[in-house]
Amino acid sequence: MSGRKAARSNTKDLRMRERLAQEAARLIAEEGIKDFQLAKQKAALRLHAPQTHNLPRNHEIQAALQEYQRLFKADTQPRRLRRLREIGREAMAFLHDFEPRLVGAVLDGTADEFSEITLHLFTDTVEELTLFLLNQGIPFEQVGQRLTMPNGDCVEVPGYRLMMQEAPVLLLVFDHKGLRQAPRCPTTGKPTERFSLSKVEELLRLED
Repeated sequence: MSGRKAARSNTKDLRMRERLAQEAARLIAEEGIKDFQLAKQKAALRLHAPQTHNLPRNHEIQAALQEYQRLFKADTQPRRLRRLREIGREAMAFLHDFEPRLVGAVLDGTADEFSEITLHLFTDTVEELTLFLLNQGIPFEQVGQRLTMPNGDCVEVPGYRLMMQEAPVLLLVFDHKGLRQAPRCPTTGKPTERFSLSKVEELLRLED
C-alpha cells in the first residue's frame, strides 16, 4: 500500500473509531447502557460495522460521554450529579463505621438519571454489614460484582443493592486490606479513584 493510500486508510479508521465512541456514548447517555463493551457492540451494529476490530477504548468512550453530556444534557445532568453526590455524602455518613469510599460515575462526574451511587466499604466480615442493614430495617438485595485487582486477578466482590432517598446505591464490600489495594478502574486500567467522606464534602463545597 502506498503512503497516500495508507494515510487515507488510517484517516478512515480514525473517523470510524470516533463515530463508534460517539455512538457508544450516546447509547450510555440515552439508553442507560453501563457496560462499555456492550455499548461498543451495539454502536458497531448501529453503524453497520459489526465485524470491525477498530473499537474505541473505554477511556475514549468516557471522553465522548463527557462531551455528549456537555452538549446535550447541560440543563439536567449537572443537577442530577449534584443530587447523587449529596445523597452519597449522607449514605457515607450513615455507613461511617465501614470506612466508605465513593467511586464510579458519581465521583468522576458522568453520573446521570440511570446511574447508581457506588460505595466501597471495608469490614472484617460481610455479615457485619448484613446485620447492620437488617437492624436498621433497610431492605437490600445481595449481589456480586467481578473486579480486576492490582495483580490482575479477577475476583467476585460481594455487594448489596438498596435505595436511599429514591436513589439506587451499590455497596461493594472489601476486607480492611482492600483500603490499600483498590481494584483496577474498567475505564483507565489504573487503580480505582476513591474519595473518603471528607473529600466528598470538600468536592461539594467546591461546587457551591
